[in-house]
Amino acid sequence: MVKVQIFGSLKAATDNKSEVEIDASTLRELLDALADRYPGMRPQLDRGVSVAIDGRIYNDSWFTRIKDDSEVVLLARLKGG
Repeated sequence: MVKVQIFGSLKAATDNKSEVEIDASTLRELLDALADRYPGMRPQLDRGVSVAIDGRIYNDSWFTRIKDDSEVVLLARLKGG
């Protein structure tokens, strides 16, 4: 199980939980499991989110491996201007 920190507006889809545990070993598995467990999060996941794994931000690297002890943070996608 991976502990995922939930930030910003995404917390509304998890009943304001700031941390959830998800069974996943890749970024794609993580996002799919989050959408299954928290259907209200699916629209934001479909638009795109940023996921920080051990301090590095990933956007579309679906096969990035996640270890059980990784620090994982989920936040609305950061967009530059």
